[in-house]
Amino acid sequence: MEDPDIEIVGYQANFKELMAGLLYFNHACKSTLAVSADAFADLYHGPVFEKRQTGSEDCPGFCLHKDELRPCPAECECAFVREVIQCIKDR
Repeated sequence: MEDPDIEIVGYQANFKELMAGLLYFNHACKSTLAVSADAFADLYHGPVFEKRQTGSEDCPGFCLHKDELRPCPAECECAFVREVIQCIKDR
């Protein structure tokens, strides 16, 4: 069930265990909810890269900023979570 009063507002990466990263949602009632990225993994059907690129010249550093929700252009382990974020935003 979708609630139009819920908006994704952030992502806190967990670089040791990617699926333990947190997606943050705000509701119109002024509450915030954090949900593990693994709860949304089934929304993505593309490639999942095995190597993390954080800190490399290919990395734009999006995962280092909780409120940065753009998709990542790097072939990085973390990039698929950012694609999941786009699926949630486009719902």
